[in-house]
Amino acid sequence: MSRIGKKPVTVPAGVTATVSGQQVDMKGPKGALSFTATDDVTITLEGNEILVKPRGTSKRARQQWGMSRSMVANLVEGVTKGFKKELEINGVGYRAAMQGNVLKLSLGYSHEVNFEVPQGVTVTTPKQTEIVVEGIDPQLVGQVAANIREWRAPEPYKGKGIKYKNEFIFRKEGKKK
Repeated sequence: MSRIGKKPVTVPAGVTATVSGQQVDMKGPKGALSFTATDDVTITLEGNEILVKPRGTSKRARQQWGMSRSMVANLVEGVTKGFKKELEINGVGYRAAMQGNVLKLSLGYSHEVNFEVPQGVTVTTPKQTEIVVEGIDPQLVGQVAANIREWRAPEPYKGKGIKYKNEFIFRKEGKKK
C-alpha cells in the first residue's frame, strides 16, 4: 500500500478542479495547471477531494499511484501558493542583476553571462548576491534554478559559486606544505 497514494488531495476554496478521464485541470489565484496521469491509476473527484487509486496490483500501478497523487498535490500547491527556489552567490566580484527578462550574472568569467528567463517563471534579485526563482510549476522552477546554478557550481575549497540557500557545501582542505 502506498502511504502517500492513500491520502486524498483536498481542493481548497478558491480553486476549481476538473477531472476528465486521466486529465486533471486546476485553476486558482496564481494560474492554471494540468496533469495527465497514466492508465495505471484511476483519478476521481468526490466533493472537494481528489482520490487516486491503482488499477491493479502490478508494480508499475503501485509506483504510479503515489507519484500521481503527489503530482495532483503539486497542482493544488502551485495554483494557491506557488513554488520558490532561493540561490546565493558566494565569491569576490560575483553578482547578479535583472534587466528586463534577462538575468545578468558576473561570475568571474571574461564575459558577463546573460540568462534568458523562460515564460512561466519570475526571477528577482533582492540583493546582488541573492536570486529568487518563483513560479507555479515545480518542475520548471527547479529546472531554471538548476540551469542558473550550472553556470558556476560551488567549488569545495572556498565555496565560491552559486548554491541553493539551504545547501551544504562539503569543504576540502587545501594543499599542505
